[in-house]
Amino acid sequence: MTSLPADAIVADGYIGRIPVRNLWLLMLYASDLFRARGTGKVGLEESPDNLPDIVAEILAHAVETRQRRRLSLGYQPRTAVQSRVRGRIDVITTERHQLLLRGRIACRFDDLTIDTPLNRFVRAALESISRIVWRKDLAHRCRSLANGMKSMGVSGHAPTRAEISALRYGRCDASDRSMVAAARLALDLSLPTEAAGANILSLPDREVTWVRRLFEKAVGGFYDVVLSSVGWDVRCGAPLGWQIEEQTMGINEILPTMRTDVVLDHAESGRRIVIDTKFTSIVTTGWYRDETLRSAYIYQIYSYLRSQVGGGDPRADRASGLLLHPSIGGMVDEAVVIQGHRIRFATIDLGGSASEVRAQLLHCVDQGAALT
Repeated sequence: MTSLPADAIVADGYIGRIPVRNLWLLMLYASDLFRARGTGKVGLEESPDNLPDIVAEILAHAVETRQRRRLSLGYQPRTAVQSRVRGRIDVITTERHQLLLRGRIACRFDDLTIDTPLNRFVRAALESISRIVWRKDLAHRCRSLANGMKSMGVSGHAPTRAEISALRYGRCDASDRSMVAAARLALDLSLPTEAAGANILSLPDREVTWVRRLFEKAVGGFYDVVLSSVGWDVRCGAPLGWQIEEQTMGINEILPTMRTDVVLDHAESGRRIVIDTKFTSIVTTGWYRDETLRSAYIYQIYSYLRSQVGGGDPRADRASGLLLHPSIGGMVDEAVVIQGHRIRFATIDLGGSASEVRAQLLHCVDQGAALT
């Protein structure tokens, strides 16, 4: 265990200057588990402080269900010296060790096994979350399931996140998605801490950068789940194209792309809201005033909106913009209309309760708020 740097989370729950009580709530909103289970099915949001126990319950139940039906098998590449050809012959190894003189041959083949990256990932998640849950019976349940997977042949070598991200689900293992979604969140929950305690972990990717990305993913994940059910189409990380009329041959090599954090489209009303999240103070010190909006951020959201006008999409012609920041010292909710585009500047109090964070996120996409 290593202690946090001076500018990381301290005992009073700050990251830099930003108060953050609900790291686990943000991680829930950013997770595949929140998307997989939807909203209102389990009391995840209502009990962010008990989130490890709730996630452990979901993960344990999913693993128990899969074990009753048998864990998914998969083909893993192997290399072995055989007495007969199996798969493809490894000619170089066979010749280097003169295996043919001893009646042996080196082969490369795929072996059907239960020791897959997916199962190893789930076992690692069970072991990890068993160390942070509050309930002793739940911790014992997770450890027992992990030991059960070990006895079945699932090794303790956990795959990397890159290997897990590269997994492709087939028809036979689609039911593993909920289990893996819970496992991802279970492993994430063991990373940060919000207060002083016995175990203090360093945040990955240098705390502020990591939480900034988490905030962006959490906002997109929340709107994806909550608004999709009421007619909104939610796109996260959506690219925007430049309306180019003429260009030189090499411009494509150096022209930057535009990519928004979140785009909300409502087909029935024809509304579009382009959201850009920032993990900084929404205002800064100006030349002639104590506080002013950051001009670079305004230029950015303005470019997102105006660059799409006239391209044949009516929603783009009258799209709204939302700059969303965490609050520092006070709340901001202001708006202005520039060339037909309503641009809103709002903050979220990440130190509030889970219900308050949820209400603020919904309020930010209320077209009637802040400006009529």
